[in-house]
Formats: sequence, structure tokens, C-alpha cells
Amino acid sequence: MEKINLQEKLSLFQEHWSPKIVGELNGQHVKLAKLKGEFIWHHHELEDELFWVLKGTLKMEFRDKTVLIHENEFLIVPRGVEHRPVAEEEVSVLLFEPASTLNTGNTQNEFTKDHLDRI
Repeated sequence: MEKINLQEKLSLFQEHWSPKIVGELNGQHVKLAKLKGEFIWHHHELEDELFWVLKGTLKMEFRDKTVLIHENEFLIVPRGVEHRPVAEEEVSVLLFEPASTLNTGNTQNEFTKDHLDRI
């Protein structure tokens, strides 16, 4: 058992759209990521995703609406729902999702991270 300082962990990396695992519980990964720019449209067939904004404002686009997520707010994207995260300025997020979750869901491209670093 060790406590995790999120700011310390965030200072260990600079790259965008490359989640880092910082904890695990009950088959779930706790991840940190820095986001900037537009991601891709995708969905996750079997997994829900939690996006908790630690710093900045994240725009989550859905086909029928857009939701702004500000610091200290989170949004759960249900499995099967197509979405696209957009960060006009750098955003730091905590992600909580099943360990099996591929960051690009049903899509494989240059954003896909098959192996995530643990920090």
C-alpha cells in the first residue's frame, strides 16, 4: 500500500493521448493522461469509461451533443456510446476503466496504445 500523489505522477510525462497506469483495483486501471487537440471518434463495446478532469476543461463530443467537463468534474461514458474527447488547451485527466480497455476502443490507428506504461 502506498499513497499516490497525482501532481507528482503528472510531472513524470509530457506526451498527449498516452495514458499511464498509476493504480489497479478489482480488475480496473486508474490512469492519468494529458490531452491536447482532437482525439478520434470511437466507442468501447464492453467497457464504461470515467473521465475525471484534474486540470483544464475537456469537451466530450457525442453525435447528438457536446458536454464540457471542468476541473473537479467527471463524466462516465457508457459502453457502446460513440464519443470524441477534444482538448483545446492541455487537460489532465484521471481515467478509471476496466484493465481490458483499449484507448481507441473499436478503432486501431496512430493513437492506439496496446501497452501502457506504469508510473
